[in-house]
Amino acid sequence: MANFYKDNDDIQFLLEHIDTRRLAEMVENNFSFADKFDCAPANADEAMQNYYLVLESVGQLSGDFIAPRAEGVDREGNTLNEDGSVSYAKGISEALEKLAKADVMGFTMPHRFGGLNFPGLVYTMAVEIVSRADASLMNIFGLQGIAETINAFASEEIKQKYLHDFSAGKVTGAMVLTEPDAGSDLQSVKLRSFQDDSGNWFLRGVKRFITNGCGEVLLVLARSEPDRAGGLGLSLFVCDRGPTVHIRRLEDKLGIHGSPTCEIFFDDTPCELIGERQRGLVTYVMSLMNGARVGIAAQSMGIAEAAFRIARDYAASRVQFGVAIEKLPAVRDMLIDMKIDIEAGRALLYETTRVVDMEIGYNRLLESDSVDKAEKKDIKNEFRKYKRYAAMLTPMSKYHCSEMCNKVAYDSIQVLGGSGYMRDYASERHSRDARITTIYEGTSQLQVVAAVRGVCSGTAAKFINGLAEQDYESGLKDLLEKLAQGTALLEKSIVFVKENGNEYMDLYGRALVDIAIDLIVGYLLCGQASTKVEMQVAVDDEKTVAMKERKTTVATRFVTKNASKIAALAESICTGDKSTFTSYESLLGPVPVE
Repeated sequence: MANFYKDNDDIQFLLEHIDTRRLAEMVENNFSFADKFDCAPANADEAMQNYYLVLESVGQLSGDFIAPRAEGVDREGNTLNEDGSVSYAKGISEALEKLAKADVMGFTMPHRFGGLNFPGLVYTMAVEIVSRADASLMNIFGLQGIAETINAFASEEIKQKYLHDFSAGKVTGAMVLTEPDAGSDLQSVKLRSFQDDSGNWFLRGVKRFITNGCGEVLLVLARSEPDRAGGLGLSLFVCDRGPTVHIRRLEDKLGIHGSPTCEIFFDDTPCELIGERQRGLVTYVMSLMNGARVGIAAQSMGIAEAAFRIARDYAASRVQFGVAIEKLPAVRDMLIDMKIDIEAGRALLYETTRVVDMEIGYNRLLESDSVDKAEKKDIKNEFRKYKRYAAMLTPMSKYHCSEMCNKVAYDSIQVLGGSGYMRDYASERHSRDARITTIYEGTSQLQVVAAVRGVCSGTAAKFINGLAEQDYESGLKDLLEKLAQGTALLEKSIVFVKENGNEYMDLYGRALVDIAIDLIVGYLLCGQASTKVEMQVAVDDEKTVAMKERKTTVATRFVTKNASKIAALAESICTGDKSTFTSYESLLGPVPVE
């Protein structure tokens, strides 16, 4: 029996290595919910046991049930029926039913709505596991952020109307943001929201590229202020799928075929306002999208893990020139890089999710009545700190994990050679599914633009310095020195970029963000090699020691290999080359005319 949680030592290790017990304490309000809800844990050990059991359940469901159906889902796709309804592929419908019965469709929902009330970190692990089984299913399972947005910003009446059904898996949702002329530039949204004489709200207009647009509950970004252009003219609304919501077409896509991508026409659709007018984009959708970006990073991790395992298995069994091809240095090196890239991405993503959980936890403390004035100042400072870190790490994770995913999926096909190009193996499907991860919820280029602000503002330096001040094993001294040298190169590069203006910063944003990510991940891997915890998966002390020794090897290769890369990137940043601006027409030539 396959279990995608139990067969992944790294996920199990990180659940223990990261201070998940602290996250449990915050999300459970010091375990005060145990007196009100039978399912709420009374202490950290009970919470951790719940996390183990649920992740094991999701892992088994993913390995035994979802993964075997993924190929059929990819080939079958979705169907737009004559009445305008959408039918999922059989495997998707069956999987959603199984996930609902497993009570995992309300991962982060509060106990009072029937949710599990788990930290985002544990949900991210579950999203990765499901994505490894079927990336397209994740696009529905991973839309639980819609319920989170309703819980965070909607009225109590709206919460009661929708959140119990979300937690029970009776409904799915959609983020209805993009339009034909408003893709990444959501400030240009034109879909109109208006009120009748009684104050009731309605929606009219078209939305495009909407993942699971056929879902029962739709969060819609619309222009509520017709005379006000830009983001401040937009509000967020919730509506039900009904007779005035018309699915006009399903997109014919390269990958993630099990996830319906819809074009929708709203024909005076009744809806309700979420929160306050004019805060739809600036506050609510940005929060929603940040959660979605973490979800796409987790989806990327799952695809990469699946693609790597096919390549690893094939390389160990495929014999050429008298040996298994994994004995060939070029193949061996490729496989090692794939494996380490996955663990590096996972380290960054899980740290990002931990930071987001801390931000949310401190925000809840600020809003509670149980904190006195003396404590509130310190809590406010902690909240602001984690908010800055989350704003930088979230786009970093989405960018880095999705780009890594595409590289690993590409290399997986390369390891398999001609077989990888055929549909005999799932490598080609993983490569097609991977491609969208660098595009939706904001392209890699937009993630870099968002992340580089944190790098150049000093947020990255503070975060990296905080990591550098932690306790590490004495045997990692040489690696820590390399990371300190890299940090100095980053600081030098930032000074140079600032002297050349914002346009130059955007030009070299990717190089700056790559340096910062390599430094952050380097410290995180050194931290894993210095871990003091015992793994829950360990049957004896010997396995825990073996994991620490392996993490030391991983950290050594990662930091050493990237030290020269950091130096090269810093050198390129400081060249002052502005030919992209000064010689664009000359280098590119005229626009082709047919």
